[in-house]
Amino acid sequence: QLQLVESGGGLVQPGGSLRLSCVVSGDTLEHYSIGWFRQAPGEEREWVSCISKTGKSTRYADSVKDRFTISRDNAKNTVFLQMNSLQPEDTAVYYCAAFRVALEAMCVSGQLYYDFWGQGTQVTGSS
Repeated sequence: QLQLVESGGGLVQPGGSLRLSCVVSGDTLEHYSIGWFRQAPGEEREWVSCISKTGKSTRYADSVKDRFTISRDNAKNTVFLQMNSLQPEDTAVYYCAAFRVALEAMCVSGQLYYDFWGQGTQVTGSS
C-alpha cells in the first residue's frame, strides 16, 4: 500500500514562498504519476498541478501557472511543489496524490484517476 506524507505548509505573507514536499513510501516513486490538489474552506477540492512518472511532463492550473513549480526526485521518493508569490486565495489544505502507470505519459488532472492520497498540509496566506 502506497503511503504519502505532505509537509512544508505554514503561514506566509502575501508575495511569500513555501515549498511543499510529498514523501512516498511502500513502493518506488518512479512507478507513479503524482498530482497536487488543494481544498479551501467551504470549497470543493481542486487540482493544482501534476507531474508524470519521469518528470518530463508537468501541468498547472491556470490559477497557479507561472507561480508554482512541481518537481520530483525519484531517488529520494519525494515530489515537491514550489509556491511563489503566494496570495490569500491560495489558502487551503494541500494534498499530494498518486496513481501507478506503466508507461511515461502526460499527467492528468482528474481526481478519480488517483488511488492514493496523503493527509494534507495547511497553507495559509495572510491578508
